[in-house]
Amino acid sequence: MTRLHFQLEATAEGSRARAGRFRTAHNEVLTPTFMPVGTHASVRGQRREDLLESGAQVLLANTYHLLLRPGPALFEQFGGIHGFMQWPRSVLTDSGGFQIFSLPDSRNMREDGAEFKSYVDGSTLCLSPELSIATQKSIGSDIMMVLDQCVPSTVDHATARQAMDLTHRWAQRSLDARGDSPQALFGIVQGACFDDLRLESARTITQMPFDGFAIGGLAVGESSAQRQDCTATVTDCLPTDQPRYLMGVGTTRDLLEAVHRGVDMFDCILPTSMATQGVIFTSQGRRDLRRAAYRGMDAPLDPTCSCHTCKTYSIAYLVHLRDTYDSQATQLLGLHNIHFYMQLMRTMREHILAGTWLAYYHAQRDVLDARDSYGPKSQQHSRTARELRRLRRGRYEIVVRDDIGRIRDTVSGEVMHSVSDPEQEARSLYVEQSRAIERLQEAHDEPLVIWDVGLGAAANAMALVHAVEAMPAGQRQRRLHLVSFENDLDSLQLALRHTHWFKHLRHAAPNELLAGNQWVSATGSVEWQLLSGDFAQRKFEAPAPDIVFFDPFSFKTDGALWTLPAFRELAQLCQGSASELFTYTYSTSVRAALLVAGFYVARGRATGPKQETTIALSPRAAAGAHGHELLGADWLAKWQRSDAKAPFGVADADESWREAITGHPQFRA
Repeated sequence: MTRLHFQLEATAEGSRARAGRFRTAHNEVLTPTFMPVGTHASVRGQRREDLLESGAQVLLANTYHLLLRPGPALFEQFGGIHGFMQWPRSVLTDSGGFQIFSLPDSRNMREDGAEFKSYVDGSTLCLSPELSIATQKSIGSDIMMVLDQCVPSTVDHATARQAMDLTHRWAQRSLDARGDSPQALFGIVQGACFDDLRLESARTITQMPFDGFAIGGLAVGESSAQRQDCTATVTDCLPTDQPRYLMGVGTTRDLLEAVHRGVDMFDCILPTSMATQGVIFTSQGRRDLRRAAYRGMDAPLDPTCSCHTCKTYSIAYLVHLRDTYDSQATQLLGLHNIHFYMQLMRTMREHILAGTWLAYYHAQRDVLDARDSYGPKSQQHSRTARELRRLRRGRYEIVVRDDIGRIRDTVSGEVMHSVSDPEQEARSLYVEQSRAIERLQEAHDEPLVIWDVGLGAAANAMALVHAVEAMPAGQRQRRLHLVSFENDLDSLQLALRHTHWFKHLRHAAPNELLAGNQWVSATGSVEWQLLSGDFAQRKFEAPAPDIVFFDPFSFKTDGALWTLPAFRELAQLCQGSASELFTYTYSTSVRAALLVAGFYVARGRATGPKQETTIALSPRAAAGAHGHELLGADWLAKWQRSDAKAPFGVADADESWREAITGHPQFRA
């Protein structure tokens, strides 16, 4: 017998849908059930009284966030989360595994745990299974979750296995750390969308003495059909006498399908997050209150709903609240959505107990997923066509690999950062190699001026912004003036529509930059300026650079920027400064053009399949202690044997470039 004393009351004929009940220290929970998400010990925008009235039996809180703020000590002072937030019913705490997964750029996965930086004070912490369980004990939740490693459901088999095996080892450590605590503990089945891994994981986890079992690693990239198949595969292997929990899922249709496949418990932020967008769930499908057709409608959101919002206010009034940015709009719409989810779960339970589940399931599948039909009939397009339109803008389109978005030029067929992770390449090749952060720590009255030539999807610029914001305030001695140049902003505008694939853009700066050609940080220490149009013309409007991130799309699409005349103009602008230029290419012709233009040229870091890249230094920079490896006699010999000796853009009758290279000061030694 487990700590929850789960009782299975009925299983629907022709289905795996189940009705059951279990008891925690605070209340009896009837299943199937939905748990509103109160990440920070509060369901955002919702009153405790309204949550109780909706019938919420369990709230979900998050260990990762509560560990950072307010911290375990405060929960112990209040006797646990129930006394702290005055919640009389059950609480389930997620372990923090998904939050660690969602921060891939600021955490390091190790056997002992996940090392990450606190977003509260910048300190480094290692969230281990032991710390996760200790924190959940201090929080005092009724149900704890083991710490797991979540990966995108679309990863390769080897990556999925590695994460699954680590999850199994952490599961045992979580059990050992729980000890004799009366709190229930759930194990988590992982394995991405691979049936063999899911079956292996289910067999391994169910051999451990957990009080319930969760299905993790879904709703992170897979299709609805894959999610349903995976859910069915796992529930078929789970014990019938313990509760089953599908983590982070989902829409009302998702809940219906998962209950049909034998799941008992759910959580998701959708009821409140969709409310902030003006989208509500009803017995007639979804309604989107952003549509003009609702502005004068004198009717409740859902004529069958008995929540406070539907009993009190018309749709027209709720639309008015949204139009005037009144915070009541989100609160009232969120109240309705949570109430609807709770009523939906109660209705499903009633049909399972009454033996009418299958008829109800088939009748509701299309209704729950329906979109509203008010207003003029829209033109119908296939889902594939709609998705393709959303993934294109101008000459650019998005391609996705390993859950990372990249921009493809449909004219040339070339892909930005086709091999390397754009964020990793930006940090390594431009931010770290240029020592920009170290230079901002120098005491200096003048700002550090960095040119970002080829803004694209803003990977380089945002890598710099994120790195600067991660600096402790006391280390920042010098202001930053970042100037981005771009002749076609469609790639950035397209990427901003899909920040789930372009995670570096989850920041206010890019949108403000597009809106007003400038963004200034809250402290005023960072100014980001956009000069759109032809770089050949607009570069004269910017202050001379200390550092240049030279990252035009390619030779095919931006050929003029790689020519000898273009580099000569750039060298002239940098003549009075100790300027350093960093670029991804190691083309012999580009290096030749830089040398003839008057730069000193050095080897840069490797990136992706390239064994090295290129750094160019103005004469003043080359005269200082720059620390870069200048090209030497070996490169000069290779150049002399090359079939691509001539710089791009050199005039046919001009042979002076030969002597300019062989006689360049950096080769005299």
